Amino acid sequence: METNVMEERLKTHALIDMLPAEKLSAVRSLLELMVPDIEPPSVSLSRAETEDEEITAETAAAIDRARASFNRGERVSHEEILREFGLL
Repeated sequence: METNVMEERLKTHALIDMLPAEKLSAVRSLLELMVPDIEPPSVSLSRAETEDEEITAETAAAIDRARASFNRGERVSHEEILREFGLL
């Protein structure tokens, strides 16, 4: 029976090696769900502690300005952001 397990592992590894790069993360996610000792990132994040940092008046005002700007339809393009950081 042990030989069959090793044979299955070898066949599985060979199939994984043949996968195109864009499908690897999907297979990894599936394997993470199937292996009981590996905790998927979504579970880890759901258990993470939240920070109870108080929002200052200045930060609250900035958030309000940003929401108002967004509601008016004002947007910053991806190209503008790249230019601002010298990446374009």
